[in-house]
Order: sequence, then C-alpha cells, then structure tokens
Amino acid sequence: MSGQVPDTTDQSVRGLITAMPEAFWQFHRQYDRAYYEYSRIHLGDDQAARHLVNMTFVYLAAVWSRVAPNPGRHAWAVLKQRVAAELALKGRTPTATETLAFTRAIRAATVPLLENFRSSFRAAYGQQVAELEEGLGLYWHMARLSERHFDVLVLRDALGFSTKDTALVMGISTATVRSTRRTAKSRLATAMNCRFENDSDE
Repeated sequence: MSGQVPDTTDQSVRGLITAMPEAFWQFHRQYDRAYYEYSRIHLGDDQAARHLVNMTFVYLAAVWSRVAPNPGRHAWAVLKQRVAAELALKGRTPTATETLAFTRAIRAATVPLLENFRSSFRAAYGQQVAELEEGLGLYWHMARLSERHFDVLVLRDALGFSTKDTALVMGISTATVRSTRRTAKSRLATAMNCRFENDSDE
C-alpha cells in the first residue's frame, strides 16, 4: 500500500454532500423520483439510470450556490444532457426511434393516450385494423413530436406526474404544461385522423 496515492474522490463527494443545506435536500426529495424514472425509461437500465441521477445531483451540489435561486430548469437541462450523453456512448440518440430505450419511452407514453383514440379507430376501421394502426401510428407520430411535447407526455402520461409536478420538474409553468399537452395530443389526433376526448388536466 505504501507509495500509492490515496483516492480522495469519494471523501470529497461525501464531504460536499454532507455540507449541503436543507434546501438542496428538499430539492433532492422533490425531484429524485422524476429524474430517475425519466432516465430509466430512456436508458432501459435501472442501475445506469440511478448512477446518472446520483451524479447529476453531485454536480448540482457543486454548483448549488449559483443555481439555488431557481434550480429546476437548470437541473432538468443538465439531466437531459447527461441522458443524451449516455445514449451517445452506447451509439444511440434520444431521437433514434429504432433504439430499444426510445421505443420503450414511446410505448410507455402512448399507453394512456390509446384509450382516447380507440373508439375513433374502431368506428372507422374495425377492431382488427384498429389494434394494429392505433399502436404503430401513434408510436410513429409520438417520435416526431417536439422535444418539449414528448417530455410532457412522458412525464404526465407515462410516468403519471401531476401537471404541477411536471411543471416543477421541467422548470416551466403549469399553464405551459397544460397547453403543451393539449397541443401534443391535438397534433397526434390530427396526424392520425381521429379525435381525442378531453380528460382531467389539473
């Protein structure tokens, strides 16, 4: 053991985390699950998602004094950059519809939305065609939504966060979440030539 340089990285991280104010820990408690679930749905790997989120919070701890007045939007941007970087290391991109991670995200986000489309498809095409077309069509069109529209549907519909919590996670207003969600669903319905029923959007 003599002559080796001790690795003080873990000690430094522990010291940094221990010294963080209560406001940081409140932020951690409020956002940890959302960050983890969002990362997991894209990466398709529980351990990788947990490590990525933990390291994101370590980074936030290091810059907390600068971002503390309004950490939400900054933290969300950092998380998304890290998810994209992790996908890139694996030869994927967040918008590559052929990747397993992105397909999982699309499927998870569209499951609740399919209920709004089923009656229209069945009336227009019949049951068998409806079951095929509603899935493939919705997945395809979901993949072509803007990043913000897609994220709102993933957080709000796939992961089940409230409008208020979705707004806090993304660092935007609740009104923006509502309008973004309505626009995303409207665009999907228009693209698929069917209607959707209004649902609860608190």
